[in-house]
Amino acid sequence: MAQKPIRKILIANRGEIALRVIRACREMGITALAVYSEVDRKSPHVLEADQAVEIGPAPPLESYLNMGKLVDTAREFGCEAIHPGYGFLAENPAFAQRCREAGLTFIGPSPEAMEKVGDKLTARATMKAKGIPITPGMEVRSDDWDKISREAEAIGYPVMVKASAGGGGKGMRIVQRREDLPSAVEAGRREAKSAFGDDTVYIEKYLQDPRHVEFQVLADRRGNVVHLFERECSVQRRHQKIIEESPSPALDDSLRQKMGDTAVEVMRAVNYTNAGTVEFLLDAEKNFYFLEVNARIQVEHPVTELVTGIDLVKQQIRIASGEELPFRQADLRQRGHAMECRIYAEDPENNFFPSIGKLLFVKEPQGPGIRCDSGIYSGLEITHHYDPILSKLIAWSESRPETLQKMAAALSGYVIMGVKTPIPFLRDLLAHPRFVSGDIHTGFINRHFADWKPTPSGQFLNVALVAAAYAGMNRQPASASTVQKETPTPWQTLGEWSLFS
Repeated sequence: MAQKPIRKILIANRGEIALRVIRACREMGITALAVYSEVDRKSPHVLEADQAVEIGPAPPLESYLNMGKLVDTAREFGCEAIHPGYGFLAENPAFAQRCREAGLTFIGPSPEAMEKVGDKLTARATMKAKGIPITPGMEVRSDDWDKISREAEAIGYPVMVKASAGGGGKGMRIVQRREDLPSAVEAGRREAKSAFGDDTVYIEKYLQDPRHVEFQVLADRRGNVVHLFERECSVQRRHQKIIEESPSPALDDSLRQKMGDTAVEVMRAVNYTNAGTVEFLLDAEKNFYFLEVNARIQVEHPVTELVTGIDLVKQQIRIASGEELPFRQADLRQRGHAMECRIYAEDPENNFFPSIGKLLFVKEPQGPGIRCDSGIYSGLEITHHYDPILSKLIAWSESRPETLQKMAAALSGYVIMGVKTPIPFLRDLLAHPRFVSGDIHTGFINRHFADWKPTPSGQFLNVALVAAAYAGMNRQPASASTVQKETPTPWQTLGEWSLFS
């Protein structure tokens, strides 16, 4: 059956990922329809889209997780497809199925493939049947704590409680002792329900200080599957990535090929299509274990784009349109080194607790080899309703040492006033000797930065930069008394757009 062309896409997300998809649509000549909740009315993705529609109150279940409202809005405004971004409904097979039934193209894997890999428990069972190594684990669906405790004891403490329906660290807890298991499971269920609409959790063996290495995969509808190499994602806080890079300092060519081939095998096993990521844990002896499949675009996808030169969001749209991949595995190469720092509204001095409030001033770094995927501007209100990610700062250069230097310089010039951010923390982390040498693992922050405090120079640097910025903004030219110039408003610079509610 011929695939109908995609001329208009509803973007079922918010923040920087919604902006990322909007910009890809613009370059492809596709109309982008943004949706937003009541509190997101002034968000950048609303202002930059071709059209924008309010879909409900702030709680995600009433807006960004409201499948019926999203599908109805797409049909009402003449969209052919929906792009889910990451988070929210991106890995929900029921949503992909509802799109299919409504005659809409879901830009992601099929509901059937998503059932197999999007649910972490189903994915583990599938991989085990294929002989791919996995960590020991169990599903938790009852409140029979005696049974749950016995099975956890059989796995061996410490164990990890994880959400079955999603990722991003949501619903995840490390449990060191039997008596802490019930509270960890209940807390994981509550968080998973809020984030993904599904409270199913499972327990797996927790490996001490492994590396977290993932492989980006693209697969078209004609059976072509390729990997676009690895991303090292070991530096994490609260079980969520904060720095990613490619290539991984831990992999040589032989191990890279073996893990990449396994990632392709994983996706072929479930007839996967579109973009996805196969995640592995890598121990000190270079043994790797299948962790999960993220059936969506990743937060850290820019790292892969910079080392391969391939626009992953455009490839997602083209694959969903029925196009064949324009390259094969032998055509792909890594060039240089890329690194991403996630910039959250959170306080690294207080266990990375979310920080809310108005952004009083934002100054983002620029320059050759610097990319900033941002969803913020000066004056934007940051609320408690959603994930606190503000932007992603990505640096590329020919080597890892050069990229580290470039990233450090970019962070030093990144100013966000009004909320706490990890920018000073990230500068110190990148300068740590073990990070510089590539000796990292998932426990790196807890091991080396548990009691981190900003240095006095770091505390005052941003204040000095803001003062300088304001001084520059307020400085008048010598002829200001005789020459008047009108500064365009943000609305005058947006181009053609419309706002529906």
